[in-house]
Amino acid sequence: MHHRVETHQLEGELETMTDNLHVHHAINYIEISVTDMAEAKRFYGAAFGWQFNDYGPDYAGIQKEGGEAGGLSLATAVSSGGPLVILYSDDLDASLVSVREAGGRISTEPFEFPGGRRFHFEDPSGNELAVWSEK
Repeated sequence: MHHRVETHQLEGELETMTDNLHVHHAINYIEISVTDMAEAKRFYGAAFGWQFNDYGPDYAGIQKEGGEAGGLSLATAVSSGGPLVILYSDDLDASLVSVREAGGRISTEPFEFPGGRRFHFEDPSGNELAVWSEK
């Protein structure tokens, strides 16, 4: 009987996890510190077409289908280093143009690696992110 209860509880957890689109121990949400909220929203909207949920002047959620992928959090300064956020693109060259036109600084020009190509850029606040593509 005890085993059945555990199995039922596990199935319920899996159903809940699937219904909410949450995966146990997977990266669920990324927060990007920015020093100018309006400029960050303009940049990411222009470069990648991102849209936002505003939660006051200090925070904006990054919209995705069915919820949010992360958020922009207002900070007085941004430090370099730490985890590198890597975005996927169907067209790396078009994404490179969009980032440049939106005012991003390309910190590493496109290069090939096993499995694809990628480039790194800095946003207006100085955060370094990357974009990769299979081609």
